[in-house]
Amino acid sequence: MRTVFYLICRLRTATGFEAFGNFNLGNSRSFAYALFEHLKGRREVSATDVLQLDLMETRNGLPVNLRVISCTAEELAANCKYITKEMFKVLNLENKTL
Repeated sequence: MRTVFYLICRLRTATGFEAFGNFNLGNSRSFAYALFEHLKGRREVSATDVLQLDLMETRNGLPVNLRVISCTAEELAANCKYITKEMFKVLNLENKTL
């Protein structure tokens, strides 16, 4: 089975965190980790955080949470912009496929 990396955007609700979006990062571990390291936010997650991004891997068909950051709405917006720019480069300028 092929390994796939992706980011899940989560929002805290009254019942816990709920996913509301995701980004497919492809199957390159080095690309996924490098991209995640450039994202804005805090690596220390607290009980009062409202937004978070989870770096995930699908391993043997099962999701595995690799890393998490908490962020503000402004940081999330900057992260989405950065992710989109990097994915554009990979898919269009470097002629790679996910």
